[in-house]
Amino acid sequence: MQLPTLAPTLRGYKREWLTPDLLAAVTLLVIAVPEQLATSRLAGMPPITGFYAFIAGSLLFALLGTSPQISVGADSTIAPLFAAGIGVFATAGSSRYIDLVGLLAVMAGLIVAAVWLLRLGWIAEFLSRPIIAGFLAGVGVVIVVHQLPDLLGVPGGGSSTLGRLKHVADELHATSGWTLAIGIGVFAVTMTVERFSRRVPGALIALVTATVLVAVFQLQDHGVAILGHIAHGPPRLGLRGLSVQALGEVAPVAALIALVIVIQSAATTRAFEPGPSAPAGSSALAAAQPDVGRDLLAVGAGGIVAGLTGSFPLNASPARTAAVAQAGGRTQLAGLAAGLAVIALIPAAGVLQDVPVAALSGVLLFVATRLVHIDELRAIARFDRTEFALALVTLLTVALLGVEQGIGVAVALAILDRTRISARPHLHVLGRIPGTTSWAPLSAESNSVPVSGVLVVLFATPLWYGNATRFGEQLRAALPSTTGGRPRAVVFDTLGMSDIDYTGVVALGGALDELDAAGVHYAIARAGSHVVDELRRAGITPARIPEARYFPDVDAAVTALTRA
Repeated sequence: MQLPTLAPTLRGYKREWLTPDLLAAVTLLVIAVPEQLATSRLAGMPPITGFYAFIAGSLLFALLGTSPQISVGADSTIAPLFAAGIGVFATAGSSRYIDLVGLLAVMAGLIVAAVWLLRLGWIAEFLSRPIIAGFLAGVGVVIVVHQLPDLLGVPGGGSSTLGRLKHVADELHATSGWTLAIGIGVFAVTMTVERFSRRVPGALIALVTATVLVAVFQLQDHGVAILGHIAHGPPRLGLRGLSVQALGEVAPVAALIALVIVIQSAATTRAFEPGPSAPAGSSALAAAQPDVGRDLLAVGAGGIVAGLTGSFPLNASPARTAAVAQAGGRTQLAGLAAGLAVIALIPAAGVLQDVPVAALSGVLLFVATRLVHIDELRAIARFDRTEFALALVTLLTVALLGVEQGIGVAVALAILDRTRISARPHLHVLGRIPGTTSWAPLSAESNSVPVSGVLVVLFATPLWYGNATRFGEQLRAALPSTTGGRPRAVVFDTLGMSDIDYTGVVALGGALDELDAAGVHYAIARAGSHVVDELRRAGITPARIPEARYFPDVDAAVTALTRA
């Protein structure tokens, strides 16, 4: 396998991209710093490890990734998942817990990178735009629910979205007014500043202001929780506590986390592809489309490095990616610059110990709102109710059951819907457009008219076991409809019939038997070489349809049959 090109998004870099990339880096930095701290809390890990995760993810993705705007690092979607899984074997925050989480990051990273090695990136093709829209909105709901305890200043609890909501409802009487005011205030300031100018770091302004207010008015004494001491030394390198027992404990959790990472990273790559399909604010680069497999390699490699530096599994972040896109980021220079800036900030991380936890929740609430694209959901609903239902099912399943379940259910339903549609195609009866040799479906728009005694049918889809019976039924129904009664000849226009399976061959053979019994001649028009080969292997050609009955176009077939 060919080795991947390094830093592909930076190749052919243009000077005019530098300013928007640096502005996007600042935006990413002011969102990532508080978010990574908050996600570390969700993961049950020391706060500084969130920075290590962001550094590893940003640098490795800039080096290996193909998507220009994706941000990789600690992610609030998978943090509670692996915290619950590893929490069965060790207490959150304990030395053994940290060891197991590091091992988990390496194992999950290896699995995700293997998707590129095995060339399985095509799985992203099953993520349609409605599924992606529902997925992003569902992740937004998950983030909000996870932040409610810290926002209200009440104890967290519950293992599911509904369970967490119930626990928060039971604890509402203990809500801290000061804590709630700080969280809502940070959210409001961030939202307001972002509406006026995306270049002003509203999240950073709100975070600093909240920290100063807590310190000046001693709000800790009024129930406002702060981050507290943050160890900010160099990362510990290598794996610790490695044993057969540890591998056995971590492996099932790593497989689950890897699945979620693959699904979310692939969905994020698809959601922020350059071009007209990307959300508003995305890059409009005319570069080649991102390679999902390569992006998964980059995310997996980042996870391996994160685990080896004492951090935890990382993931592509839809929220931070949206922030980079909205800020005008053009290449991975934005993520690279933000990652290097965090490295420079680590020695001074101790100053963050007075940051109120509720302020971090306010920032994450803002991030969550960036994931719910109401306009796109409305557009989907106007276009097709079934596809909107898929988006809604994805949203609800992700929010209520989990990311992997939500995407799995939505993809399964989408495939079933596509299968249902392809199994119920319409057989078109064609007529000649007056004054031409062209043929089109009989309709008022085309002005086409049938030729007496000849039935021309177009079954513009592969003929397979799912629609073979329908093919025969529709052909029988069309036979008496030809002008002049039962036709003397039938032309099968196979332009859209790119494939015929064995069941389809049997159905076609049965139709030919009925035509032979009625004394009706038949021919094939516009057959591709693949279809001809399949009919030859099945024995239909030349026994039933000689080579002379294959024609390059419909008009030639009709002319030959009417002269016969």
